[in-house]
Amino acid sequence: MHLVRLLGTIVLATAAGAAMAACGNGGSLGPCEGPTPDPTCELACDDQTNPCPVGFYCAADGTCNAECVQGQGGCEDNEVCTNDGHCEVPADANCPDVSLVGERTTPTVQLLLDQSGSMTSSFGGGLDRWESMVQALIDPQDGVVTQNAAAVVFGASLYTYDTGAGGACPHITGVPRSANNLAAISQLLNNNQPVAETPTGDSIDVIVNDFMANPPAAGSPPIIVLATDGEPDTCEQPNPQNGQAEAIAAAERAYAAGIRLYILGVGNDVGAPHLQDMANAGVGNDPAVTGVDADYFTANSPAELSAQLQAIIGGVISCELDLDGAIDPAFVSSGQVVLGGETLELGTDWELVDADTIRLIGGACDDLLADPSQGVTATFPCGVVVD
Repeated sequence: MHLVRLLGTIVLATAAGAAMAACGNGGSLGPCEGPTPDPTCELACDDQTNPCPVGFYCAADGTCNAECVQGQGGCEDNEVCTNDGHCEVPADANCPDVSLVGERTTPTVQLLLDQSGSMTSSFGGGLDRWESMVQALIDPQDGVVTQNAAAVVFGASLYTYDTGAGGACPHITGVPRSANNLAAISQLLNNNQPVAETPTGDSIDVIVNDFMANPPAAGSPPIIVLATDGEPDTCEQPNPQNGQAEAIAAAERAYAAGIRLYILGVGNDVGAPHLQDMANAGVGNDPAVTGVDADYFTANSPAELSAQLQAIIGGVISCELDLDGAIDPAFVSSGQVVLGGETLELGTDWELVDADTIRLIGGACDDLLADPSQGVTATFPCGVVVD
């Protein structure tokens, strides 16, 4: 039996032997067949330089093709549809379905906070960006660290590079990750002010190395929450802000090391394309592939900043299921997630974060938070569970 751990207060019910529907519906027509084929099927393609959109593969004739659409048919009853439009029979597809059982886990979250000089820019309500971030994190009543210090192992690091001081780059000031860490994080934020540059990629690498040297407790997923108000630069060239590729590569290295990264844009100086690329890299999506985009977060007022930080941390704690065992992402559509007796829809109610994590989203997450006692089940055909 494989296990699912819920990052929150839910205990999953057992779903023994639940029947799983295959991707197909008895061999119905795929999107490139029939009288009105999908226009994508006419696109020229090349696997190396001009790949097809998600849901299609590049056929031998140099055009995009798909045998099926995930969840909509095109495959035989014993097959499932992959995310590139192939019909395949999973290994051991005829064996019993795998029932997943859950237990609570505590995430380990490193706050990586931009300490650059632009954080002194006005942000509304008589506060600048830095003051707004401090308030959103450690306000005595509503701060996200204040409210969640007992449920999350928090650490915090401020990052910058003061070129005029001739110091090391990146310059990182922080407190180690620990349970009930509010007092230390409050002291860090209250005793420091913004200064100088934004070497984001270099700073992510430092945090990843620290996670490797000081890993979280077993079963506690490592997470970086990056809050920044500017396009990144690099230690090698502090100006202009040309560190986007380096920052994206650092987020990819974090994910490869088992550390997910979420990005929050403070203000409107960070372009949406970079935020999207960082969000994708941080959860293992290829930034170069369009159509499969992870959520990124932005805030343009103190109230929005507080709400977005609460959304990030609240989602990590309460709406994610950590799978003890990995599933093949190509067959995610063959899984079934049920909340309180109601079957959830992939993409609308739940999504795959990575091979061993699913997340409830939208109204399903809201329902889970409103009533944490309701049963949740997650079931996949055993051939889809690969570890």
